[in-house]
Amino acid sequence: MCSRGDEDDKLLLCDGCDDNYHIFCLLPPLPEIPKGVWRCPKCVMAECKRPPEAFGFEQATREYTLQSFGEMADSFKADYFNMPVHMVPTELVEKEFWRLVNSIEEDVTVEYGADIHSKEFGSGFPVSDSKRHLTPEEEEYATSGWNLNVMPVLEQSVLCHINADISGMKVPWLYVGMVFSAFCWHIEDHWSYSINYLHWGEPKTWYGVPSLAAEHLEEVMKKLTPELFDSQPDLLHQLVTLMNPNTLMSHGVPVVRTNQCAGEFVITFPRAYHSGFNQGYNFAEAVNFCTADWLPAGRQCIEHYRRLRRYCVFSHEELICKMAACPEKLDLNLAAAVHKEMFIMVQEERRLRKALLEKGITEAEREAFELLPDDERQCIKCKTTCFLSALACYDCPDGLVCLSHINDLCKCSSSRQYLRYRYTLDELPAMLHKLKVRAESFDTWANKVRVALEVEDGRKRSLEELRALESEARERRFPNSELLQQLKNCLSEAEACVSRALGLVSGQEAGPHRVAGLQMTLAELRAFLDQMNNLPCAMHQIGDVKGILEQVEAYQAEAREALASLPSSPGLLQSLLERGQLLGVEVPEAQQLQRQVEQARWLDEVKRTLAPSARRGTLAVMRGLLVAGASVAPSPAVDKAQAELQELLTIAERWEEKAHLCLEARQKHPPATLEAIIHEAENIPVHLPNIQALKEALAKARAWIADVDEIQNGDHYPCLDDLEGLVAVGRDLPVGLEELRQLELQVLTAHSWREKASKTFLKRNSCYTLLEVLCPCADAGSDSTKRSRWMEKELGLYKSDTELLGLSAQDLRDPGSVIVAFKEGEQKEKEGILQLRRTNSAKPSPLASSTTASSATSVCVCGQVPAGVGALQCDLCQDWFHGRCVSVPRLLSSPRPSPTSSPLLAWWEWDTKFLCPLCMRSRRPRLETILALLVALQRLPVRLPEGEALQCLTERAISWQGRARQALASEDVTALLGRLAELRQRLQAEPRPEEPPTYPSAPASDPLREGSGKDMPKVQGLLENGDSVTSPEKVAPGEGSVVGIQPGAASNPACPRNPPDLELLSSLLPQLTGPVLELPEATRAPLEELMLEGDLLEVTLDENHSIWQLLQAGQPPDMERIRTLLELEKAERHGSRARGRALERRRRRKVDRGGEGDDPAREELEPKRVRSSGPEAEEAQEEEELEEETGGEGPPQPLPTTGSPSTQENQNGLEPALGATSGPSAPFSTLTPRLHVPCSQQPPQQQL
Repeated sequence: MCSRGDEDDKLLLCDGCDDNYHIFCLLPPLPEIPKGVWRCPKCVMAECKRPPEAFGFEQATREYTLQSFGEMADSFKADYFNMPVHMVPTELVEKEFWRLVNSIEEDVTVEYGADIHSKEFGSGFPVSDSKRHLTPEEEEYATSGWNLNVMPVLEQSVLCHINADISGMKVPWLYVGMVFSAFCWHIEDHWSYSINYLHWGEPKTWYGVPSLAAEHLEEVMKKLTPELFDSQPDLLHQLVTLMNPNTLMSHGVPVVRTNQCAGEFVITFPRAYHSGFNQGYNFAEAVNFCTADWLPAGRQCIEHYRRLRRYCVFSHEELICKMAACPEKLDLNLAAAVHKEMFIMVQEERRLRKALLEKGITEAEREAFELLPDDERQCIKCKTTCFLSALACYDCPDGLVCLSHINDLCKCSSSRQYLRYRYTLDELPAMLHKLKVRAESFDTWANKVRVALEVEDGRKRSLEELRALESEARERRFPNSELLQQLKNCLSEAEACVSRALGLVSGQEAGPHRVAGLQMTLAELRAFLDQMNNLPCAMHQIGDVKGILEQVEAYQAEAREALASLPSSPGLLQSLLERGQLLGVEVPEAQQLQRQVEQARWLDEVKRTLAPSARRGTLAVMRGLLVAGASVAPSPAVDKAQAELQELLTIAERWEEKAHLCLEARQKHPPATLEAIIHEAENIPVHLPNIQALKEALAKARAWIADVDEIQNGDHYPCLDDLEGLVAVGRDLPVGLEELRQLELQVLTAHSWREKASKTFLKRNSCYTLLEVLCPCADAGSDSTKRSRWMEKELGLYKSDTELLGLSAQDLRDPGSVIVAFKEGEQKEKEGILQLRRTNSAKPSPLASSTTASSATSVCVCGQVPAGVGALQCDLCQDWFHGRCVSVPRLLSSPRPSPTSSPLLAWWEWDTKFLCPLCMRSRRPRLETILALLVALQRLPVRLPEGEALQCLTERAISWQGRARQALASEDVTALLGRLAELRQRLQAEPRPEEPPTYPSAPASDPLREGSGKDMPKVQGLLENGDSVTSPEKVAPGEGSVVGIQPGAASNPACPRNPPDLELLSSLLPQLTGPVLELPEATRAPLEELMLEGDLLEVTLDENHSIWQLLQAGQPPDMERIRTLLELEKAERHGSRARGRALERRRRRKVDRGGEGDDPAREELEPKRVRSSGPEAEEAQEEEELEEETGGEGPPQPLPTTGSPSTQENQNGLEPALGATSGPSAPFSTLTPRLHVPCSQQPPQQQL
C-alpha cells in the first residue's frame, strides 16, 4: 500500500487476496497483528457487494441408524469436553453453546435429526394398528390422551375436524439430537399449541417468550438485524435465527428457560416464541394441537399471514364452517367459541360482499372450494387460502383474489369479473343459529334440572322425568358439571330406595324363605322412610313402607307385653317369634324372645340326653351341649344342668383316657384286667369309643383263644401257616395272651427247622425254594418248558413245582393230598425225562462239524448254541451245554489219599458223570443227613409242607435204594462187581508193569496199550500215590485230594496236596481202551433204568455211583468228554494260579504294612479256595458249609464191590433213632419197616 518492504514484523497478510499491509498504514491503524482470519478492505468491499443469500441449515448427505448416530453423538461430546458425556454439567454446555453462537472466528458443525415423519419411521408411543400385537399395558398407553398420536384428534381438539393428516401438526414429528444441535426462535404454524415429549437421552434446554411479547421480540430482532429482515421479511418463520436470550432481555423482552429431562412434557402456547438446543444425544417427539380458546388467535394469525403474504397450512374459514355444519358433535365450550368466531366471520363476509356490489360486480356462481387443491384457491395477492368467497375473471382464469384484494385481480372490466362463493348470505345465518342453539342448550337444561331438584314449584318430579333429564344431558354431550352430578346422585339414591322398598315388601311375602341377613332394624326402617320423604322425586312405594312400619310397631307392643309376663307359655313365645320373622324387620324384643325360646329348647335337650331310657350320647354331644349352654340366657335351671353335664363329662373322659392307655400301652394287660375296666365303665351313661374298642378287642382275644384251643386240641398237629396267621392276629391285639408266647416259640422252632433244611438242600443263591426242590419236577418232559422255567426262576418269574403238581394252599395242609400228588408227580417226572431224553438225543451233536443253529438245536443256559470243543452232554436229559457255563466234574478228586485209592488207569472210576443245572437242582445231601432232619421234624408240634415233601422224598429214595441193592446183590451183577474188584487190585498191585495187564473177563482188547519206557515211571508214581475216586459228590476246589506226583506229599498234613499232573493224564489218554466188562442187555437195561431213576432223586446214594461204575465199565471210555474235562480243568487251574498269586501279593503287602499275620493254615487253604471262579467254586463252598451244618460228616465211604449190600453196606443206623422218636405224621410212620436194618453205630443227633 505504501510501496515499502521494510518492517516485516508489522506486515499483515490478507487471507483473501494475499496482499501485504503495514498495520500502521491501515485506516484506522491497528495496534498489533490480529489473531485469526483477517481480510483487507478490498476483500471486505467485494464481499459486501455480493447479492444476499437465503439463510438456513444444510441437509446432511450421510444417513444414520439410531445406534450409529448415538455413537457419533456421544463420541463428539466426549472428545469436545474431554470427559465422559454423563459428567459434563448442563451449565457448561449452555455457556459453550452461546459462546460458539456469538463467535465469528470459530465454527463448529453438528448434525440434528429433525422433523422425522412418525408415519414413516414409527412413533415412540404405542400405536393401535395391525402391525403388531400390544400388551395390556401398551393398550392403555395407546389410547391415552397424553399419547401424542391421540392428543391432536381428541374431541375437545379443533384439529380433529380437519380430514387431512397434516405432518407436524396432526401427525407427530421425531427429533434425534446431539450436543449443540439447536432449534431457532420460532412460533408454531397458525399460532397453534405445541407439545414436546422427551422419550430418553440427555436434557433439552428451552427458552421461551410469552405471546404478549411476541411483537416486541420481532421488533428487537428487526432493529438488531435489519439487513436480514429486508431480504427475508418472514425470517422468524424459517427457523434459522438465533439470538442470545441475554440480548433480548437487555432490550426488555421477557425470556424464561427450562431444562427438559427424559419423561417430561413441554407445552408452548399460541404465538409464544421459543428456541433451544440439546445437551447431548436424545430422542424427542412433538405435535401441535388446538383448543377452543385458540380460535381467536388462529383468526389473527391468518390476518398476520396475509400481511406477510405467507402461505396457510389450512383454511381457517373452512375449519370454522365445517364445525358449524355439525354443531351437535361439538363440545359446549367449543360450540360457544365457534359461534363467536362464526358471527365475526359472517359480519366480515357481509361487509366484503357489499363492497363488491358497490363496485358493480353482480355475477356469481357457487364453488365447492373444499374440493379444490390449495394452490388453485390461493389469493394471488396475499397467498391466503379462500373458502367462503373469491373474485375471479372470465378472461383471466388462472388466478383469483380474496375479497380483501378485489382491486388487485386484473385490469379487465368489472363486467368480466364474477363472485365465486361457498354459501349464500342466507345460509350462513342458519348455520349460526344452530351453533347458538347448541351453545345455549345447556343453560335451558340446567334451569329445568335446578327447578326439579330444588322443588321450586312445589311439585316433585317422577323418576321418569328425572331420567329424561339425565338422558338429555348424555345425548347432547353436556359437560360433566356439578348440576349433572347432583342429578345423577339423586337418581341413584331414588332408585336404591325403590329397590330397597321392593325388597322389603317381597321379603314379607317370602316369609321364612327369604334370604338371611337382609333384614333391617326398626331404626333403619324409620330412617329409610324419612329418606324417601326427603327425596325430590315422587315414589308410590312410600305407602308400602309406611304400612310395614305400622305392623312392626304393633308387633313390638305385643312382644313387650309377653316378655313382661314371664314365665309365659313356650308355645306363645314361639308363635310370637315366628310372627316377627315374617315381618322382615328386626325388632329388639324379638331377640329377647329368641333367647327365651333357645333356653327352653336347650333344657329340654339336656333332659332328654340324661334320661335313663335315652340312647347313650357321645362325648362330642356332651361337649356340644356345654358349649351351647354358655350362649343361652342364664337361669338357675341352666346353671344346674351345666353342672350335671360337666361332672358326667369329666368322669367319662377319665374312663376314656384309661381305656386309651390300655389300647396304646406297650405292656399289654391280661383279659381279666380289661374285663374289669369294661364292667366298671358300663355304668356311665355315655358312649365311649375307646371302651367300645377295648370291648371289641377283648371279644377278638376270646375268639382267638378259642381258635388256639381248637387247633391245639385237634386230631393233627396244626399247619405252620395257620400258626403264623394266629401269631400275626395275636400280636395285633392289645391284650396280653399267654398262648401267644407258646405259639411264637413253636413257629420259631419250625422256621429254624426249615432254615436248616434249606441250607442242607439249597445251593447258594438258588433260584428254587425248598418245597420246589423236594417235590418232583412234573413238567420235565418239555425241554423248552423246563429251560424257560429255569430262566424264569433266574428272573423271579415262575410257577413253583407245587403248583405244577396241582397242589393248592389248602391241599398242602392235607398230608394225604401231598402224598398222592407226590406219587403222581414221580410218574410224570419219569415219563417226562424219558420223552426229553428222546427229544434231545435226536438233536445234532455240537461236536460235529456240520452243526448249525436251528429250532431243533441244543441251547445252553447262556442262551447260545453250544458248538465245537468244550461242549458237554448231560447224562440225564441228554442236552448239550458249554463247559464254561456249568459246573463240571473233576476226573480225579478225593478228600484224602488212602492205600485203597484207585489206580489212574482204572478210567471207569474217573468222575466223568455230568448233570446239568436244570437236572441237578439242589446239593443232593446224603440220606443219613436227611434222616437226621426227619428225626428233628418228628419233635416239632407243627406240620410243614416241606416236611411232608421231605418224607415223600425219603420214602422214594429208600424205595429206590432197596431196589438198587437188590439189583446189585443179584448173581450176575455180583460177578461183574467181583471182576472189577479183581481188575482194580491187579492194576494197583502190579509194580511198573512192562506189559499192559490183561482182563480175562473182557472180550475186547486190553485196556492198557503198550507204552514207551519213559512213561512207565510216571505211571508207577501215580499208582503208588493215586487216590480212589468212588464218591459221586463233587469235592470243593482246594480240598480235593488229588493224586500227587511227589511221594509223601499227600500223607503230610502240613504240606498241601498237589493235584494230579494234567499233562500226564493227557498223555495216558491213548492207552485207555474198553469196555472192560461185558454187560448183557438183560443186565444193562435194569441198571440203566435204575440209574435214570437215581439221577432224578435229589439225594446222594452210594448205590447210584456203583451202578454208574458198572455201566461205565461196560462201554468204551468217552474220550471226547475226558478231553473236554481235562481242557476245562487246565483253564480253571490257570485262572486259580493267577488269583493265588494276587492273593499272595496282597498278603505280603499286608505283612509289610505291619498288619496282623494270618493263620498259616488259612493262608495255605486260601489259594485253593479260589481255584475256581465259576459254578464249581460256589458248589465247593456250599458243600463246606453243609459239612459244618451236618456235624462235620466226612465224605461218603466207597461202596465195597463184594459181599451182600444188605449186610455190609448199611451205614445208616436208622432203627435206634426212629425207635426213640415218634411223630404225629402218618407218612413218617410208614418209613419204619423199610428202614429196619441192623447197624453197629448210632447216627449223629441233630440239634435244631
